[in-house]
Amino acid sequence: MPDPVTIIIIVAIAVIALIALIFAAGYVKAPPNKAYIISGFRSKKRVLIGKAGFRLPFFERLDKLSLDVMQVDVKTSEAVPTNEFINVSVDGVANIKISSDPELINKAAEALLAMDQRQLIFLCTQVLEGNMREIVGSVGLKEMVQERQIVAEKIKENAVPDMRKLGIEIVNFNIQNFKDGAGTIENMGIDNVEQIRKAAQIAKAEAARDISIAEANAKEEANKVAVNTNLRISEQNTSLAIRQAELKKDADIKQAEADAAYAIQKEQQRKTIEVTAADADIARREKDAELAEKEIALQERRLDAEIRKKADALKYEAEKKAEAELIKRQREAEARRFEEEQAALAKMKMAEAEKFEQEQQALAQKATADALAYSKMKEAEGIRAVGLAEAEAIEKKAEAQKKMGEASVLDMYLTALPEVVKNAAAPLAQTDKIVMYGEGNSAKLVKDVMTSASQITESLEESVGIDLKSMLAGFVGGKAAAGTDANE
Repeated sequence: MPDPVTIIIIVAIAVIALIALIFAAGYVKAPPNKAYIISGFRSKKRVLIGKAGFRLPFFERLDKLSLDVMQVDVKTSEAVPTNEFINVSVDGVANIKISSDPELINKAAEALLAMDQRQLIFLCTQVLEGNMREIVGSVGLKEMVQERQIVAEKIKENAVPDMRKLGIEIVNFNIQNFKDGAGTIENMGIDNVEQIRKAAQIAKAEAARDISIAEANAKEEANKVAVNTNLRISEQNTSLAIRQAELKKDADIKQAEADAAYAIQKEQQRKTIEVTAADADIARREKDAELAEKEIALQERRLDAEIRKKADALKYEAEKKAEAELIKRQREAEARRFEEEQAALAKMKMAEAEKFEQEQQALAQKATADALAYSKMKEAEGIRAVGLAEAEAIEKKAEAQKKMGEASVLDMYLTALPEVVKNAAAPLAQTDKIVMYGEGNSAKLVKDVMTSASQITESLEESVGIDLKSMLAGFVGGKAAAGTDANE
């Protein structure tokens, strides 16, 4: 039987071997140009780029995405019209790759994991071609030819959002060639060549013209300069001869004057010395007097400056105090005016509120009065309807008793008459107050009640066909005659 220690050692070795095997099977190391995507055991995928990781064998899946740059040839399958309606075929090339950005690589894992490189290039080609057709249709042919790189950048910027949805980034995009079936691009080149040639010929002709004009102007200026130079030389020679003669004459005169003036000058110098000495003494005395006067004036100005400075300071202080007092009074006046305006505004708002409340109360009272009047009117109409219903019942009763003779009808009428009058006067009993104008009084009111009763009687006569007034008169006359006979 094996030793227990041996069994433990064998089990430990087996466990260690199993752990090593699991570690070796789950250890992964991603190169910099590939993205290893580990999924299955956790809810969130893990992405390894250029680093090592571990996956649980049999529980987690390992997928790989290449991050190498791929070149895609982008050509329009058919001519595309520009915004000038010129059909153009465009040939471009783009370098793309699956982005290593975490957000974009998750999108790439969802959209591109099952694709090989050929399918991926085909998909990107379709997306880029669609964006290229869109941009080509929005630019002109001249812009497309002269600013090819700008058009390529527009195509790239337009395709970036669509490519980001697939997790792909565009490294660069270049346009290789433009073609059009009508030869418009070639004609544009011919036109540019002719325009350049025309401009060169015009420039050459203008240069030749400018050279001729410049030479003529130079010759004219040279001739003018030569003529003016000769004229100035002649004038200068003449002036020189005249000046020489004048100078000789002046020299002779000056010599004679000098000889005569020498003696005079000698005597004058003697007198001048004596006068100068006297003048110098006078000037010294005057100078001393002027210095004394200036010293006095200086003292006066110094005193005047000191007094004026003090006066200016006092004046400035008084002005500032007056300005401060004025500003204070203005602020107080503005504050009082603001308080008065606020008080007036508050009073006005209070008056408006009271007016609004009174208007609302008046409207409420009017609505209450209208509702009460409407209620009274409906109540009176109900009472009137009851009276009319009772009158109609009486009419029907009268029709039923018509065959019973005048006495029976008269008896029925007399029995119902108080009720009819009561119902006719009932609306008045429900009225709190009656205001009458003109001839309105209690007698007229009673008359109106009796008129209503009379109208009911007349209606009854018209419906039954019996003259109740005549019947009543006959009945009363008969009673009177019977009483007379009885008395006799």
